[in-house]
Amino acid sequence: MQVINMQALAVKQPPKLVVSIAIEQLRTDYLEKFAHLYGEYGFKQLLEKGTVYTSAQIPFHPVDRASAIASISTGTSPYYNSIVGIEWLNRNTLKPTYCISNEQYDCYSPANIATSTIGDELKIATNGNAIVYGIARKPDAAILSAGHAADGAYWIDNDNLWCSSKYYNKKLPQWLDTYNKTYNSAINSTNDRVTEMALKCMNFNSMGRDDITDMLFVSYDATGIDNKETKELNIQKTYTQLDYTLGRLISNIEKSIGTENVLFVISGTGYNEEPCTDYSKYKVPSGTFYINRTSNLLNMYLSAIYGRDQYIDGCFYNQIYLNVKLIDQKRLNISEILNRSQIFLMQNSGVQNVYTNENLLTEEKSGSEKIRNGYNIFNCGDIIIETAPGWKLINEDNKQETVSNMSYTPFPIIFYGSGKVPQHIDEPVTIDRIAPSVARAIQIRAPNACSSLPLF
Repeated sequence: MQVINMQALAVKQPPKLVVSIAIEQLRTDYLEKFAHLYGEYGFKQLLEKGTVYTSAQIPFHPVDRASAIASISTGTSPYYNSIVGIEWLNRNTLKPTYCISNEQYDCYSPANIATSTIGDELKIATNGNAIVYGIARKPDAAILSAGHAADGAYWIDNDNLWCSSKYYNKKLPQWLDTYNKTYNSAINSTNDRVTEMALKCMNFNSMGRDDITDMLFVSYDATGIDNKETKELNIQKTYTQLDYTLGRLISNIEKSIGTENVLFVISGTGYNEEPCTDYSKYKVPSGTFYINRTSNLLNMYLSAIYGRDQYIDGCFYNQIYLNVKLIDQKRLNISEILNRSQIFLMQNSGVQNVYTNENLLTEEKSGSEKIRNGYNIFNCGDIIIETAPGWKLINEDNKQETVSNMSYTPFPIIFYGSGKVPQHIDEPVTIDRIAPSVARAIQIRAPNACSSLPLF
């Protein structure tokens, strides 16, 4: 007769608080390079006592702060959650749209996130009783991490004060209004201010004080401090100061509610912005691709075939938007136009590949899976141009400039506290697996468009 060990079957209690920390442009190589300068807490503690996934990756392209943080909170890619970047071109107005702008609410809001977030699912699972907040230096980072159903999202405004959106509350809570009035100007570092605010928010809202799991989203910045410094010294200062402020956040929360009652989740955002490199100076193959000029040439080409008209609505970064209304009015075959455009654009110097929305929406293996995952039918153009590595893409009309770079930026995902054992795992993992991992740890369902497996 088999004996069942009831103790082994006992369900582990979920943590009372989850602190999800996204560090913009955090890199594993820099993290390791300055390890000898770290204090007792912060990075040293996380790397030595946490479960560390050393080879995290982003499953889509392109990536920036907004798309990365949205992927962390929703557990899926822009293909489903709609957040393709910090901004995109509005098809109706042909003007750039900030990712958290929304006419319906007439204020910054999470309305553009097309799926639920891990914070939303926690609210649903607890009948609204869980406490959920997002804290960041930028509004998009705070709102995209906090989600639709959060109690609030706070960021630093142009007056250097903490603010929020009337989407969450009609006015600032009294504790925050008082905090703004007593702001200590001696706290100079933005990351330090984020830590100070996160601790204030946790304490004033009694987060982690009962058996209902709460969630606190915090966003830091590892992009640099003072551009006047040499690059090496600048990066060193950034990581050592970040180590200190991160350690302050962790130690204060541990002392407040206990290490066993809190789960820390730390992740980078999987990209690295650096000044555009002049590869030609070092004899590396490169060139300049002008997206606005190419769009005009494409319009001339289509006009030669279908009659003179304006077949191109506009372009934004590496995307071209067709005048779909005109094409429909003329009863032209849009599939044919897309195919002709793709063939025409492939003949241009500096073009590595060209994708159409039909390719990306109907063909499961349409070239690059990352490009497909980063595409969204509502917020992207009809044609996506992938320039060759090292080539500079310039839009002379709106001064946009980027350099094609598909290289891998190493960054970690770290789970610390609440029963996590010290270990380093080198197997590549993607950030869309963070949300289902947290969902499993706190015993709720994953966000509604998340199909990725949890990490543990």
